[in-house]
Amino acid sequence: MPTKPSKNLETFPNPNPDRDYEITFEAPEFTCLCPMTGQPDFATIRIRYVPDQKCVELKSFKLYLWSYRDEGAFHEAVTNRIADDLVRALDPRFISVEGDFYVRGGIKTKVKVEHRK
Repeated sequence: MPTKPSKNLETFPNPNPDRDYEITFEAPEFTCLCPMTGQPDFATIRIRYVPDQKCVELKSFKLYLWSYRDEGAFHEAVTNRIADDLVRALDPRFISVEGDFYVRGGIKTKVKVEHRK
């Protein structure tokens, strides 16, 4: 059965909930659409978080990011939405989500969102 995009973020129990440790990963192939022109926007999404009771399962996160491929979204909005969805799914002690968008019209955009308990 082929894999399909999904907004469902799956989690698993933190194997060391009594210790603070940082998990980092980046997705250099993020794509969404410019809501003004419909042209594709490309970005690297960087995640850093200190889990509390749950960790995000990475395949579900990959499918989650893929679900934005055909959606129009401003850089600021999509970066904040990714952060909000991860906070809702994980309730982490700390999380940072950075959208590092490629140059478009001569302008490079970075949007960084942080959340702390």
